[in-house]
Amino acid sequence: MFLIVSKYLIPKKYRGLTFFPFIIIKDGCDKSNVILINHEKIHIRQQLELLILPFYVWYFLDFLIKMIRYKDKNKAYKNIIFEREAYANEKDLDYLKSRSFWSFLNYL
Repeated sequence: MFLIVSKYLIPKKYRGLTFFPFIIIKDGCDKSNVILINHEKIHIRQQLELLILPFYVWYFLDFLIKMIRYKDKNKAYKNIIFEREAYANEKDLDYLKSRSFWSFLNYL
């Protein structure tokens, strides 16, 4: 995992994103934000489990389906299977130590 700080690579309203093997954060002060970094590390694990490219395909398709369902970008984003797992466990800094393979399926 490589941590990059760049306000230009992050869309408005977001603080970070993960593009394997990089975690990109908007503001340097978030380098010490353990919850944000843990959230993004959960995405790293998800991407590895799905061999990277299928993760992005699934992520995008899930977002489209949720947009049709909720007709709201923010609600669609928050309900993407991968985001549900990451948000539910971002405060548990030991989550990745005990997380089982493909745990995101528990958030379908």
